[in-house]
Amino acid sequence: MFARHLLAFVALLQAGTTLAHLAAWHDGMYCRNGTSGADEANEYTTVKPLYQLPKKDWWLHGLDGCTRFPPAPGKFLELPAGKEFTVEIASNRGKTSLSFNGRFASNWPDGNNYPEDYNVPSCITSPNLHAQNYSQAAGTAFAISYQSDIERVTPENLVVFSVKYHTPWKRITTYSVPAALPACPEGGCHCAWAWIPNGCGQPNMYQQAFRCRVTGATSTAPVAPGKPPVWCEDNPSACTKGAKQMMYWNQQEGNNIWVQGLDKSGSPKSPAYNSKCGFSEGAQNDIFATGSGKERRCAAKTKRGSAGRRT
Repeated sequence: MFARHLLAFVALLQAGTTLAHLAAWHDGMYCRNGTSGADEANEYTTVKPLYQLPKKDWWLHGLDGCTRFPPAPGKFLELPAGKEFTVEIASNRGKTSLSFNGRFASNWPDGNNYPEDYNVPSCITSPNLHAQNYSQAAGTAFAISYQSDIERVTPENLVVFSVKYHTPWKRITTYSVPAALPACPEGGCHCAWAWIPNGCGQPNMYQQAFRCRVTGATSTAPVAPGKPPVWCEDNPSACTKGAKQMMYWNQQEGNNIWVQGLDKSGSPKSPAYNSKCGFSEGAQNDIFATGSGKERRCAAKTKRGSAGRRT
């Protein structure tokens, strides 16, 4: 069995970079083993880019039926409130620790090795980072929906809670979790990982689903419904405030952000999970409903302080 998977992996390497797009890998992901029903060590279904598709095909990678292939029972992407979690960004499951005991994994998403100051002025294509260098990596994001049934997850209840600037870049990638993120329902939550490349090829997007749950939660502050982000590089005051949806663009239907013209660098505008579209780096601590979370805690502190003052 191992020999068969190994031969398949070698064949995939010889196929070149046509399949070398990227996904976030974890045991809590949908389509971890592909869609054949077998445990595919070289799985790469979720790395496919999403471009000019009807919503049923791009939403949570529906074109491959990924929502019908959940993680194994008991497997969740665990989100420790106020701390961090880690995933592996790679072009193939075989290039992560989830296959072959990590034999073909490296510090980079495609299993190869590159200099720390890796730079290709015409765009890095191996791995397929859609960037010229680290500074140009567009940013990736995780979102959460407090729905245990994946069929009930919508763009409005799937809210971005963590952003990592200058990714995808290395294989091991860590994301921060808001301290006030509340616990999930008994059946868990659903999460999604996404990114939109900053040029360097087809202007597509990536999105995939995870079964997830929050650990160590101490707050009951509800996450507010997400609003569509907007391009606001030229006017930060116009950025969408509070809970934001993931960004959906260049599809046949269901887009929630539109851009045209050039950005400040003189390049064609491309939505990204960074300040250009109002996303701060790290945990998104402004996603809670008004009067909850931080506001509620601040109010409690003010009340206690007032009670202790003499008049």
